[in-house]
Amino acid sequence: MTLPALHNTGVLYRRILSQFPQDISLAFAYGSGVFKQHGTSQGQMEKNMLDFVFAVDDPVTWHTMNLLQNRKHYSILKLFGPTMISSIQNEHGAAVYYNTLVPVDGRIIKYGVISTESLIDDLMHWKTLYVAGRLHKPVKMLVQSENAKLRAALVANLKSTVTASFLMLPESFTEEDLFLQIAGLSYAGDFRMVIGEDKSKVANIVKDNFQHFRILYSNILRDCPQVVYKPQQGKLEVDKSPEGQFTQLMALPRTLQQRITKLVDPPGKNRDVEEILLQVAQDPDCGAVVQQGLWKTVSYSSKKLMKMWKGWRRKPSMSQMS
Repeated sequence: MTLPALHNTGVLYRRILSQFPQDISLAFAYGSGVFKQHGTSQGQMEKNMLDFVFAVDDPVTWHTMNLLQNRKHYSILKLFGPTMISSIQNEHGAAVYYNTLVPVDGRIIKYGVISTESLIDDLMHWKTLYVAGRLHKPVKMLVQSENAKLRAALVANLKSTVTASFLMLPESFTEEDLFLQIAGLSYAGDFRMVIGEDKSKVANIVKDNFQHFRILYSNILRDCPQVVYKPQQGKLEVDKSPEGQFTQLMALPRTLQQRITKLVDPPGKNRDVEEILLQVAQDPDCGAVVQQGLWKTVSYSSKKLMKMWKGWRRKPSMSQMS
């Protein structure tokens, strides 16, 4: 199965990408500077910062080349060299190193660099849900290598998103309900949604990008045995039996399963994960437990990133960090 992607061949994106080292396994643009959000005019959108993520196989080599080409993009950390920058990238926050407030071709951009290995890990296991969460929503895919493991992880991330959303939704719901749930997954537990962010951000993302969400998820929904998908009516029905919910829980990413088991299993009991998830599947509050597990994952990585950014970067506004 191939990943449905919103490919963009616009001159602006090609010009921006041409100013960076080309050894990139995956590059995408995202956010309010790329996709229109409800209540934002085209003029406002063109003034918003453009957000990018670059996945690279060898971060040390990539930062070495980028420091030669774009040294001014970096904070004071450039004085410590590419090895230190890569170490900070890999060992702190969400395994992403960001350069922000960078003027390129008449626009202000920020770009995050993540190793291909760390990206695959986040897509498969939701260790931080930081970059994986951005890929739950429509993005403009600019570069995608033939790396089969990465391509499979991109699809697995979308399937996991659907599964987690099913567990938190009622038996019958609309496509809009599903897409709102999906768009909100990576914001659960994010302190920026409590202070500084537009509280209607999730609804604004979905409202003007409904068809983009459909393109991204329609094949997965059609192929999923856990749901009856009626695209003509925009309605879905999911299996909410204990057996159905257990199947869905067992298909969740590893980190989320671990968070759920820690929430449910008393300290020292050390029951098997499968046994605990079977118990959760029979709980009327199953969806709330999954929601709490997501909250733990996102809040942990969000707080770590905030702490790192405060110490090591020029300080952007809250709205520039999403």
